[in-house]
Amino acid sequence: MKKMNPVVHFEMPSKDKKRVAKFYKQAFDWGMQQMGPEMGNYILASTTETDKKGMVKKPGTINGGFFEYDSAKPGMQHPSVVISVDDMREAMKKVKKAGGKILGGQKAGEPDDIPGVGLYVSFIDTEGNRVGMLQPKM
Repeated sequence: MKKMNPVVHFEMPSKDKKRVAKFYKQAFDWGMQQMGPEMGNYILASTTETDKKGMVKKPGTINGGFFEYDSAKPGMQHPSVVISVDDMREAMKKVKKAGGKILGGQKAGEPDDIPGVGLYVSFIDTEGNRVGMLQPKM
């Protein structure tokens, strides 16, 4: 069977980090962890138990997070999923060849190196959806 790249994370925008953390904690009992400015004030959302390496214990479940809403980037202010890849450069080539557009991270067209997590890049698929790719640190 051919190896598939799984969805490993979700992301949603947030206009008020305290309000969104309170909502998901109260409504779904998610763990919400506020990161600092060095991580873009991202909020990690734990929806399921993880092991010591941060990997989910129950197959088929994912965790996610909330990024700060940015009105200067209206096309990126929507929920999205993050797909795990083994080789970021190769995956970026495949996305382009299939008709997608790499958005990149801090530098256009280039992945960001998220400390302790791995390489991350956003892209737009052929339907206009913003999607992320992550090459986890091993």
